[in-house]
Amino acid sequence: MNKILVVLTNTTQFTKKDEATGLWLGEATEFVEDVEAAGYQVDYVSPKGGYVPLDPRSMKYADNTALARYRSNDFQDRALSHSLSPADINPADYVAIYYTGGHGVMFDFPNDTALQNISRQIYQNGGYLTSVCHGIAGLLNLKDKAGHYLISGQKITGFTTSEEVLSGKTRMVPFLNEKVARQHGAQFLKKRAFKPYAVTDGQFITGQNPWSPHEVARQLITALKTHAN
Repeated sequence: MNKILVVLTNTTQFTKKDEATGLWLGEATEFVEDVEAAGYQVDYVSPKGGYVPLDPRSMKYADNTALARYRSNDFQDRALSHSLSPADINPADYVAIYYTGGHGVMFDFPNDTALQNISRQIYQNGGYLTSVCHGIAGLLNLKDKAGHYLISGQKITGFTTSEEVLSGKTRMVPFLNEKVARQHGAQFLKKRAFKPYAVTDGQFITGQNPWSPHEVARQLITALKTHAN
């Protein structure tokens, strides 16, 4: 197996205000760029399948490499226009699942049982549960068969409360990732706001913010290569 499943949001706008949101482009493109260069194949899935919106603010931070992938036929087709639905996915095909961010994920990742089932099976098969920034929302409510939170006791990171304050979105999101992570028993680690940072703890590899996809990818590739040997 050399496939990684990348999870994207279908959410187009915030619920408390008519403001666009969606996938933070670089959190998908930077990670995919690195894992594909390392020889891994990528599939894209979203809670509903199909169309994936982009957070317009993320385009301001997209470098030439991200924009090149954004314009590619493959990314336009498989990620943004025709993402797979959870029903299309066989968890046994993947060595890892990667939850991308953007504020949109706060609304459709946390309680999606189909994605949780996929993540749980990948984890049970010895695969890695990974995320970046707000993407940690996809792992916060994930439980084992006994009903225990999988993140309990794990060292993880994600978009911090201070970063949410600095982004000006604390009143527009349904919850704060850092707060819920701690409530569910995780050891939430963090570094300076808006600086690259990722944490590996067992089968969990998580990144703090939009500047961390490369670091998540690097740590995942290292873990997979080590595991293979």
